Amino acid sequence: MGIKSLYTRIVLIFIGVIVVSLIIASIASTLLFRKPFTQTLENSLLSNGKQIIQTYRSSVGTELVSFMNNVSSISIYAVQLFDASAKPLLEDGAEPVVPGEERIRRVLAGFEDRGIENEGRYPMVGIPFRVDGKPYALFVMLKNNEMWVQANREVSTEMLTVFLIGSALILAAARLIVKPLLRLRDAAGRMAQGQFDVQLQTNRKDEIGQLNASFNEMALELAQLDRMRREFVANVSHEIQSPLTSISGFAKAMRQKPMSEENRIYYLTIIQEESDRLSRLSQNLLRLSSLQHDRHPVQSTAFRLDEQLRKVVIALEPQWSGKEIALGLDLEPVTVHADEDQLSQVWTNLLSNGIKFTPVHGKVCIRAYADGRSAVVRITDNGIGIPEDRRTDIFKPFHKVDKARDRAVSGSGLGLSIAKQIVDRHEGRIWADEEPGGGSVFTVELPLRKGL
Repeated sequence: MGIKSLYTRIVLIFIGVIVVSLIIASIASTLLFRKPFTQTLENSLLSNGKQIIQTYRSSVGTELVSFMNNVSSISIYAVQLFDASAKPLLEDGAEPVVPGEERIRRVLAGFEDRGIENEGRYPMVGIPFRVDGKPYALFVMLKNNEMWVQANREVSTEMLTVFLIGSALILAAARLIVKPLLRLRDAAGRMAQGQFDVQLQTNRKDEIGQLNASFNEMALELAQLDRMRREFVANVSHEIQSPLTSISGFAKAMRQKPMSEENRIYYLTIIQEESDRLSRLSQNLLRLSSLQHDRHPVQSTAFRLDEQLRKVVIALEPQWSGKEIALGLDLEPVTVHADEDQLSQVWTNLLSNGIKFTPVHGKVCIRAYADGRSAVVRITDNGIGIPEDRRTDIFKPFHKVDKARDRAVSGSGLGLSIAKQIVDRHEGRIWADEEPGGGSVFTVELPLRKGL
């Protein structure tokens, strides 16, 4: 596992935090406790040094150097005695007391040396006193004893133990943190290979649990998109293959066998109709792709919606008059700000769809009115209707209510998808309902002015 891995980085960061914390704690404890400890040690050394001098003075007839050597050998303090010439008079022990000459001269002059300085490993103090009129300087220092060493050793051991235990806990905690991320990485790798049925199980409620939940939602969305893509490809293939098969079959029939002029014209008519069907399919696919990729921005202008609907009805007159459909109009004067060409495509698609599924001698009604800040258009027919469980799917590309794809009702299944894309781009809504007496009703709501 390299230095770039998250696990390694977490471990190194946490260990670094422990090390820095121990260093800061050591420095802080030194700064906080050194001064009071030093002062206490000074007082203890001075007190014991004066006590040694007092004990010597109370011991009549005792020789000074011999007494001081005995004290140094049995005491926890190391002592050194200097005469007026700053010459050491005692034997050096395991811990030699070696103050600077300036400090010795100061004590010989009669001043106490209370400024503790680490000339060796331990601090020392100097005490002046006189014997038979001669000045002496007594320096006292704490010996290097086992208790002191043991205490330092225990502190070091405790710090090392804290470091090792903390590092072990960090290794375990980092693995627990990284483990779900590794699972997420592996799942993302499988998804990158096209396996969209990946779902991560977790009971966590923290950020990692939320990340897993978001990943599961993304996997479901991608699976749905992949399924839609496959259906789209299959539908496009079907829609293209069907007219191509008809064109190829009738063309071969015309070439391979003699036929009457009437049959020839009939075959050519079918070829032309299937060619037109392919052309419409191609145009609708291009239009749908263009709308989905926002290649044609909305060019808003103010125009009369009721007048536009009348023009669409007139343009589709051959379709509804050929089936002798009664067309009812209830159009209130409504002015909207929208893309006139795109909305014309919406009404053309919806009205053509209504005419297509309305039987001969049926009825189609168009109503337009303003409702608050919205313009509402309702196109109603008395055709075959739309089952309730399919009303949300009819706006998907190539969706058809008639699964058998009856040739009597032609169409590519793209008209409603194009209409919805245009309405969405105008910040409006479109939905389908069923009339109580049968048939379908499509409702479109558009803001009277875009952005309101």
